[in-house]
Amino acid sequence: MDLYLKDKSVIVTAASKGLGKATAKEFAREEARVLISSRNAEELEKTAKEIQEETNNPHVSYLVCDITDAESIKKLVERAVSDYGAVDVLVNNAGGPPAGTFENFDDEAWQHAFELNLLSFIRLIREVMPYMQQQQEGKIMNFASSSVKQTLDNLILSNTFRAGIVGLAKSLSQELAADNILINTLGPGRIATDRVAQLDEKRGEKLGKTYEQVREETEKNIPIGRYGQPEEFAKQAVFLCSGANTYVTGQTFVADGGLVKAL
Repeated sequence: MDLYLKDKSVIVTAASKGLGKATAKEFAREEARVLISSRNAEELEKTAKEIQEETNNPHVSYLVCDITDAESIKKLVERAVSDYGAVDVLVNNAGGPPAGTFENFDDEAWQHAFELNLLSFIRLIREVMPYMQQQQEGKIMNFASSSVKQTLDNLILSNTFRAGIVGLAKSLSQELAADNILINTLGPGRIATDRVAQLDEKRGEKLGKTYEQVREETEKNIPIGRYGQPEEFAKQAVFLCSGANTYVTGQTFVADGGLVKAL
């Protein structure tokens, strides 16, 4: 299937590792022009070179961006337009907030999680909208969590702001449809990333178990019987952001191997 992504301009945030990196790599495989960002210049440079070499796509660039800072976001979008002439696809991604329950967090923690996991997406969408509206076409993908379908224990910050992403995307799908801008949300279940490993280790410490024991117990509850790989998640994201998707918008999906039991 031709995904019609050749030479399309793509921004992927939080892309120096994990799901962002895997997604940027899949776009590069489809011959898109990809701009990746994160806060770590050294990791970004390393990742950009790795993607270029593995995909034989020289059009992978990077820019350091703190997505909790409005001016930094503005510069990121301007760079994409300067380098590639447009923004055809925006992939909103951000590191997850700290684990914990309600009593663990003060106003400062709540404010930071809001700025990182919801306000950053709002600002990024606001910056790319004029370009997408001008060309009467665009795709926006918001990465969230399986908590958009079923809340996760000990992750109240994530549960709260990931739900906000869903409300945002559903509303925007109505507002932007006339401009042929499609927006969807994709939440990972237990995907083998550093973030999930950290959460498993923290849970193990709380339960007096090793990381391996926690993972083994979790895998027993996944119908497919294993953690997903970042590239498996990425392929779904790329399809929904591609020219092959012309009618799906405002929807919320999870890539979880069947773990979530909610409808």
